[in-house]
Amino acid sequence: MKNVISMIATVALLLLPTLAPASTWQIDPDHTNIQFKVRHLMVSNVKGVFHRFSGMVEIDDKDITRTKVTIDIDTTSVDTGVAKRDEDLRSDHFFDVGKYPTMTFASRKVEKIGADNLKVTGDLTIHGITREVVLDVEGPSVAIKDPWGGMRRGASAATKINRKDFGLTWNKALETGGVVVGDDVAISLEVELVKK
Repeated sequence: MKNVISMIATVALLLLPTLAPASTWQIDPDHTNIQFKVRHLMVSNVKGVFHRFSGMVEIDDKDITRTKVTIDIDTTSVDTGVAKRDEDLRSDHFFDVGKYPTMTFASRKVEKIGADNLKVTGDLTIHGITREVVLDVEGPSVAIKDPWGGMRRGASAATKINRKDFGLTWNKALETGGVVVGDDVAISLEVELVKK
């Protein structure tokens, strides 16, 4: 009987680390950048950022594939550095921020790709339309202690979407061929996380 109890105790101790809850990390908006890039007039790229967003990442270091990510982005905070263009992006030509003031991402699957890379598949909702996207992620980095006593980690992520898949269809043909705005939008994130 003692051997059975000893074996059960040993198994329970071995399982404890795997049963430990994932740690929760909050996106630090002061040290995070969400940027996009789209072709303009078929000759150059226009870049923009979103200034207001929030998000949480639950990281399971014992099984990184159990990690969960959620991000909310305020579409009214779009900024390309040109006020008139930003007004157009907020209008019903594009984001229609009066109806759709937020875009969201929620992960559904995380795959480990190599030592320091992940593929994070999730639902991206823009303009009231949800589509599956895959983020190529570098990280998350190891946790470090910051000068104020908190714990921090970082990650970089990138994906590409077709804006028309999200109902952002406005465009204008050029006399020389082509269009004013390209369909493909590259999205990149540089994320710093603070442990809750």
